[in-house]
Amino acid sequence: MSDWNTGIIAEFRRNHGKVGGQFEGAPLLLINHTGARTGKSRTNPVMYLKDGHRYLVFASKGGADTNPDWYHNLKAHPNVKVEVGNETIDVRAEVITGPQRDRLFARQASLYPQFAQYQRKTKRTIPVIAFTPKATRQ
Repeated sequence: MSDWNTGIIAEFRRNHGKVGGQFEGAPLLLINHTGARTGKSRTNPVMYLKDGHRYLVFASKGGADTNPDWYHNLKAHPNVKVEVGNETIDVRAEVITGPQRDRLFARQASLYPQFAQYQRKTKRTIPVIAFTPKATRQ
């Protein structure tokens, strides 16, 4: 894990989900997931958008032409834990596609214009992933 991620994760946990720097004031969660190839435990900080009982995250990777590693890990192992504030929640990750994906991505881009910039920088469609708490799944 990068030193940058390590610092954000430590600050997040020290401050009950709040961090400064470029994420100051932004809704942030930690994804605790398993490496698709390595089987090792991983943690990544990402911005999220609340959608009812779901937490939506966006595999933007700053507009890079490849998806972030955590995206591939979620596809391989969709049962993960997320940390939101002081709470750790068991969730299942699901990639959202089609018109629903477009609507949700547009909502995130309207709140945080950098996401629209990320999409313009790349030819790939930035994936939207919904984390649904297992306690509310039907």
